[in-house]
Amino acid sequence: MARPIIKNAQDAIDYVVQNNIENVKLGIFDVDGVCRGKYLNRDKFISAVKSGFAFCDVVLGWDSNDQLYDNVKFTGWHTAYPDAPARIDPTTMRLLPDEGNIPFFIGEFADKAEPLCPRGILKRVLKKADDMGLKATAAAEFEFFVFEETPDSVREKNYKNLKSLTPGYFGYSVLRSGVHSGLYHDFLEMCRDMDMEIEGLHTETGPGVLEAAIKYDEALAAADKAALFKTFTKIMMQQRGLMATFMARWSNDWPGQSGHLHMSLAKKDGESVFFDESKEYGMSDTMRHFVGGQQKLLPDILAMISPTVNSYTRLVPGLWAPTSATWGYENRTTALRVIGGNPKSQRVEVRIAAADINPYIAISAGLGAGLWGIENKIEPEEAMVGNAYAYEEKNPARRLPTTLTDAAYRLMACEPAKEIFGEDFIEHYAQTRIWEDREARKAITDWQLARYFEII
Repeated sequence: MARPIIKNAQDAIDYVVQNNIENVKLGIFDVDGVCRGKYLNRDKFISAVKSGFAFCDVVLGWDSNDQLYDNVKFTGWHTAYPDAPARIDPTTMRLLPDEGNIPFFIGEFADKAEPLCPRGILKRVLKKADDMGLKATAAAEFEFFVFEETPDSVREKNYKNLKSLTPGYFGYSVLRSGVHSGLYHDFLEMCRDMDMEIEGLHTETGPGVLEAAIKYDEALAAADKAALFKTFTKIMMQQRGLMATFMARWSNDWPGQSGHLHMSLAKKDGESVFFDESKEYGMSDTMRHFVGGQQKLLPDILAMISPTVNSYTRLVPGLWAPTSATWGYENRTTALRVIGGNPKSQRVEVRIAAADINPYIAISAGLGAGLWGIENKIEPEEAMVGNAYAYEEKNPARRLPTTLTDAAYRLMACEPAKEIFGEDFIEHYAQTRIWEDREARKAITDWQLARYFEII
């Protein structure tokens, strides 16, 4: 069923009333990109979409495991976890095909909570682009592993010896997609129905791993699509007795899972500001400065793009993930890959990103750094030619942080980041990442036991 066109709150109310819909579903994405939400009855929805609503601010004060941060200022035991103002974006309405086509809406925090809201951060960056006479488009592509497992079975197995949807290496396999064509077609249809259409879907190299490229859109809509894609891919797979993971890297035996982000800028009339056929690689001065800003700030804002402890297990030479702030033209070993050809295709791919990103925060990071580069006319270094992994030995200043804590402290000390994203957000977000690393350091891993139990 095609997504209805909803332009404003009244359109949403009319749709719900005229179709005699008793309940709608609402979701707000937290700092980790996890969708938190609830069902609302018709009357509550009408009131909320007209006048806003209240949502417990604990959503901004706990981690992905519902454990309460003890190091953030905005909320906590010291504030007694009050409600925070929130609003519904009526234009985000989708119908849920597996729930009788009831409407689903994306919400966001407002007023005093807005500076910490992931969707609010992206809107702040896009306001900056608008003030510069620009509009941004973006697209995400995700790799994710699929298993013949359930939430119960993976825990019973302690996440070991999991049964993948398919065995072995077999990238771009017509055989695999043919055998599982029913699942593929259901998946493609669900994504179309929910307006997160897939431009390309194929098997990647590894057991049960797929790669999906989501169709590009204006940046806020693209982030909505990417965030919804991760949530509803997991829902669909679990409804069918399967599980999908978007961890950056789930096994020592297999490469990590990317979440590459494509970005471009245009004037408000749609004319590209990135393409200039008279310049090297077709890069306009504006695009060159955009890349320069990204390259300059990437080591300091990496925590916004690589947000989990697990992210850094992927940032290792030879695992198809960059390890330094490099850029190149059509170079898949660099952190930033310029893709050229014509005004419509000229763009930057942020290849450092993994599947564990919060799309709102990661897209904000890439666009915000690029806009800062344009404003300050930041020149990038020479384009990397060949293997970028050899680069960091000669240029340690471009080396990326290797742990989440290091990345978080660098973010907290980055003055341009405070200017671009707001001091409140940087302080809060960096502290949530420090908390995340603290939680990880409490764990005794299998590696530690095998290495130290007997010998040390």
